[in-house]
Amino acid sequence: MKHRYLPMTEQDKKEMLEVIGVTSVDDLFSDIPENVRFQGEYDIKPAKSEPALMKELSKLASKNADLKNYASFLGAGVYDHYSPVIVDHVLSRSEFYTAYTPYQPEISQGELQAIFEYQTMICELTGMEVANSSMYDGGTALAEAAMLAAGQTRRKKILLSSTVHPESREVVKTYAKGQRVEVIEIPHKDGVTDIAALKDLASDDIAGVIVQYPNFFGGIEPLKEMEAIIHNEKSMFIVSSNPLALGALTPPGKLGADIVTGDAQPFGIPAAFGGPHCGYFAVTKKLLRKVPGRLVGQTVDEDGKRGFVLTLQAREQHIRRDKATSNICSNQALNALAASVAMTALGKKGVREMAVQNIQKAHYAKKTLQAQGIEVVFEGPSFNEFVIKLPLPYKDINKRLFEKEMIGGFDLGSVYPELKNHMLVAVTELRTKEEIDAFAQELGDQL
Repeated sequence: MKHRYLPMTEQDKKEMLEVIGVTSVDDLFSDIPENVRFQGEYDIKPAKSEPALMKELSKLASKNADLKNYASFLGAGVYDHYSPVIVDHVLSRSEFYTAYTPYQPEISQGELQAIFEYQTMICELTGMEVANSSMYDGGTALAEAAMLAAGQTRRKKILLSSTVHPESREVVKTYAKGQRVEVIEIPHKDGVTDIAALKDLASDDIAGVIVQYPNFFGGIEPLKEMEAIIHNEKSMFIVSSNPLALGALTPPGKLGADIVTGDAQPFGIPAAFGGPHCGYFAVTKKLLRKVPGRLVGQTVDEDGKRGFVLTLQAREQHIRRDKATSNICSNQALNALAASVAMTALGKKGVREMAVQNIQKAHYAKKTLQAQGIEVVFEGPSFNEFVIKLPLPYKDINKRLFEKEMIGGFDLGSVYPELKNHMLVAVTELRTKEEIDAFAQELGDQL
């Protein structure tokens, strides 16, 4: 019989206790004083048989609203995208999902090659020269970039656009506090970073400037214009970017970015209640030895055969703590693999087509909402998200949408007080014309 787990029989228990040298499980706790032991009964349900338990859990799960049965217009950093079926097939192979750290390259070539290919594809998307093997998520990758800039320039101030994801901004500030780095926010204007404010704040004591592309409102920041201002002060230009958007937009590396980070979630990684996901981290070649985490390199063995190894690991696990570039001790290898498989299955043309569909469908949603009398707040180009002004309080609108099996957008008033009763709407390639029309109709009916 095949089991999802190995059940322990009474004979197994008896043999283990004999090996340990005790007569019962209770003997294992004999060193704990009686007066501190819990003597009562736990307030939990009686055990059920496996079929009965599965039935109960399935019934509970069916009460959840999921992305398979509801049309989602919620984005704000985590998106409902198409994932090729081959992604789950590859991830389900035991040699990948049971793999730990590939310290021994002679037995980890498959894992190392997969990571190397992930790094290569991230470089191609971002227009950068070097990418690491992944980070925990987009927020921590961005914070690591800020700290790299502070260390590289030996300056203690970071400019951070207010159009960067609010959660990422908080992570940057948390990292900065420990490193005694001051974080100064640049205000936004008309849905993008205020360029006049950036010019006023830019100075020769700024380590780096962080912007998001597309930004949290979905708007496309003028990176070329920003680059000239930032590099004029010899500060570092850090861009947080949705990698799918780079299938259609000019890569930040082509526009002068020094560091590009983001989250690979749009490629084959499910929303999963917000994680785990997979951060990416890409830099110019001059920053190669400052990259946090791991790098997989390609080499040849003594017979001239191609092989892969971990290289240039300036982590505290390998060198003195005070010399380490970062204390990040791991990466998201399995999710990086998911992103690699998804990008490979889609191919260059597929990634571009998917990105273009996001732009076109979001544009159609804007026009349809405006035809219903809904105000689209910010003008200018956007990717797959945009901001609308709601006719009623956000909670009321979303409740009505939910009753029609639609998940509404993000409540911007919860993080931008000046945008109370404004919704951030996400429209991906999975949203159909019928779903977009129904969404616009429902909002229009609230006027």
